[in-house]
Amino acid sequence: MKNAPSANRPAPDWDPTAPEVLRDQRAAYDAMRRRCPVAYSEFLGWSLFRHEDVLRVLLDHETFSNAVSRHLSVPNGMDPPEHTAYRRLIEPFFSAERVAAFEPVCRETAANLTRLLSARPEVEFISAVARPFAVQAQCAFLGWPALLHTPLAQWTRKNHEATLAQDRKAMSQIALEFEGIVDDLLETRLQAGAGPETDLTAALMHAQVWDRPLSNEEIASILRNWTVGEIGTIAAATGILTEFLATQPEVQAQLRADHRLLPAAIEEILRIHGPLVANRRIAKRPVQIGGRQINAGGRITLMWISANRDEAVFVAPDAFRLDRDPSLNLLWGAGIHVCPGAPLARLELRVFMEELLGRTTAILTVLDKPPTLAVYPASGFASLPLQFRGEEAT
Repeated sequence: MKNAPSANRPAPDWDPTAPEVLRDQRAAYDAMRRRCPVAYSEFLGWSLFRHEDVLRVLLDHETFSNAVSRHLSVPNGMDPPEHTAYRRLIEPFFSAERVAAFEPVCRETAANLTRLLSARPEVEFISAVARPFAVQAQCAFLGWPALLHTPLAQWTRKNHEATLAQDRKAMSQIALEFEGIVDDLLETRLQAGAGPETDLTAALMHAQVWDRPLSNEEIASILRNWTVGEIGTIAAATGILTEFLATQPEVQAQLRADHRLLPAAIEEILRIHGPLVANRRIAKRPVQIGGRQINAGGRITLMWISANRDEAVFVAPDAFRLDRDPSLNLLWGAGIHVCPGAPLARLELRVFMEELLGRTTAILTVLDKPPTLAVYPASGFASLPLQFRGEEAT
């Protein structure tokens, strides 16, 4: 019988696509962490909700593989030694020097989007500010033209929809669509004789791994991973941060008074409401987690949002506290696959919040217009009506 329980396919413990789960992912994952912290479903395989279980998987790449995709995924979907070589190649692109050099461009992008907010009676923040900031900042960092802003936003939306629907045909087509975008970008630079100093995309064209240049497919994979991760995470994070300040006026006042608190505050707010829902792994061999037997080849999903709200690690997990141990926060992951783009993301979020707070005097929710939460695989908000007060900066 189709989908009947077996030794390799246990009876489902939950349905991640159920309306009550998609309606409020944080609440649903909190409930699962308490009720069934290692839970099986057809959709996600084995979902891990506890901090200790997620951290165990992150730190044991000998047992848990990142090679989960049918498509080339550089370096996210690789294990050592391949992962080591490609990771060594990409890390310099997020060096302190490169990220610092990007700050003026990032600040100008944030300033342009926040400059006139208080002149408008109401703003749908996600579509008007959060998503454009994520797309524009990413294009600027990669050296891509403004004409790609709209196609990239549309591509990201289609990618999320196909992931939720588990439509593999659509996902393959979407991957090919992105490769076409990258091929055009590479051809333009090739025709212009662009050197590695031209922009980050041109630099990838001149990069080498295993004593050979990267293939176009490898470059497209790297850029696709950066684009999906960066645009989705930054758009969700800016919405989460801004909504939190709108609903927590005392925290908003605290951060307005001292912008130096922003880096720690951003990490804590995004621990409370994570911008990234989950990541995948595959068990290389039979293993027990939380008393559940997972066979070799078993699919595993690390539930970031739940792990960072685990009461066993974070006392009063909904409380905003700047005195927590930052090493326990799994916002950017841990182990050999820790997010290489974390320095860039931290810069973008800090700069955005500095500009937003500097150009407004109040961020307010809109009466009788509550936000709409995003659904898997996205986090944060699908819509976020807000009002802004203050003198407009020039």
